[in-house]
Amino acid sequence: MTHSLLLLLKGPMQSWGDSSRYKSRETAAVPTKSGIVGLIAAAQGRRRSDPLEDLAQLRLAVRVDQPGTLLRDYQTAQQWQVKEGASAQLVTRYYLSDAAFVAAVESEDRELLEAMAESLRRPRFPLFLGRRSCPAPPNLVLGIRDTDVVQALVDEPWHASPHHRKARSSTVYLPIHRDAKPGEAGMSKCDVPISFSQEHRQYGWRTVVVEERKASFENDSAQSKDRFFDTVISS
Repeated sequence: MTHSLLLLLKGPMQSWGDSSRYKSRETAAVPTKSGIVGLIAAAQGRRRSDPLEDLAQLRLAVRVDQPGTLLRDYQTAQQWQVKEGASAQLVTRYYLSDAAFVAAVESEDRELLEAMAESLRRPRFPLFLGRRSCPAPPNLVLGIRDTDVVQALVDEPWHASPHHRKARSSTVYLPIHRDAKPGEAGMSKCDVPISFSQEHRQYGWRTVVVEERKASFENDSAQSKDRFFDTVISS
């Protein structure tokens, strides 16, 4: 029997880097597997050089409850040892503002997930939603469900803010991004952590399937009740 640990990834800012290069620090639109594994590893007190295979092999799915808004932060920094004529360092960082996701981690070992949940409630190291400037919420752990990750996300209530609910249609479809099954076609993403070592970070590939209309909810807070308008918004 499979079990799923549900995590609520919700906060003022999140940033899930998957293709950052040099002076541009980008964010993925959906939490990455490396970000979720890093969150759990930090809670357990693992060091950057510690192995991650046991966490990386767990099946992952993420539901987009509130996609948020892309925020661009343009920064300048000056090195403390300034050479004559040296210019300031320019860095652009991207964040997701006011976003909400529900992540599900699957295992057949319920005790493993229970220990993981306890670590997330009492973390050894500080927890972040991607980058260090984005602290994780106190209600991070939603609990363990006795089903697979997809069904757990279909059954889980919608965690969007009241303001976001008003802007959505009367019927809402929440996309689910999940690890593909063996042989299943999907998108390729290089976000499976092999090592978080500062000397040599390594990531592997996985295949992700997006189910756009798997999870649906009736939205009583919708301001529009026009069926034609709802169809346009939901499509």
